[in-house]
Amino acid sequence: MKRVLITGAAGFLGSHLCDRFVAEGFYVIGMDNFITGDKKNINHLLENANFQFIEHDVTDFIEVANDLDYILHFASPASPIDYLKIPIQTLKVGSLGTHNLLGLAMAKKARILIASTSEVYGDPLVHPQSEDYYGNVNAIGPRGVYDEAKRFMESITMAYHRFHGLETRIVRIFNTYGPRMRLNDGRVVPAFMGQALRGEDLTVFGDGLQTRSFCYVDDQVEGIYRLLLSDYSYPVNIGNPHETTIKDFANEIIGLTGTSQKVVFKDLPVDDPMQRQPNIELASKLLKWEPKVNRAEGMKRTFEYFKGLTKEELYRSEHKDFSDYINK
Repeated sequence: MKRVLITGAAGFLGSHLCDRFVAEGFYVIGMDNFITGDKKNINHLLENANFQFIEHDVTDFIEVANDLDYILHFASPASPIDYLKIPIQTLKVGSLGTHNLLGLAMAKKARILIASTSEVYGDPLVHPQSEDYYGNVNAIGPRGVYDEAKRFMESITMAYHRFHGLETRIVRIFNTYGPRMRLNDGRVVPAFMGQALRGEDLTVFGDGLQTRSFCYVDDQVEGIYRLLLSDYSYPVNIGNPHETTIKDFANEIIGLTGTSQKVVFKDLPVDDPMQRQPNIELASKLLKWEPKVNRAEGMKRTFEYFKGLTKEELYRSEHKDFSDYINK
């Protein structure tokens, strides 16, 4: 039985990856410190004989008993509200955490896949964005703590690959959505759905003509799984190239939820990218991968998930307490 360590296991994407690898017959070791994750996301796995959970901060020394075949590093705040509240932790998990996990991969002779992001492209001057584009990033802007953490992750990972011959994989994740997202975390989908559930007007920043491309979580997980098992060591975009404006998307959500809210406009945040669309030609050629779930179906599944949460679960999803981490 192959053994895989997944960090950020209690997070949105990490928990779905745990499900996939358990289903594929792997022995999965999940690791999380719950800074942004939620134990609810993995409760259903805790009694599974092929799943083990370790509560741990990856910025501290990591020790895992026995062999490992694979490591997937998904521990990181991934939403603007989170990484603006805990900027130091965001930088540390991308630097110290990645360094620790690369060292573990060396010690265990394991293949490691790191979760990068479309944010490495910044506010792109090239559209759509392909892997050979170097990006347009403001290193000292508010979003730089996340953007540069991910860019450093890629750099140190490639250094380990070139200098030590470590087997590495890098996925550049474009906007992904689905069940287990946390409401009010600043990302577009949960923000709009949270406002719709509360009967509030939907907030659009700027004129709403900036674009995003949304990938359903099942498609994202499939792409990551194929990339891990491929022979390719360099970054690969995984996302859905079907692009829409934020304004149009807000109206889609209003139509989906059957509510009568208005769209209201506020000032655009600093360095908010105006266009975000993946070029997935490499993933299509290399991995024989393309997204299968269209946005209408994916949003319906996601909204049904949020509607099914209890009042307590909704409150916990909307009110994340970072007080224990602010000064670390």
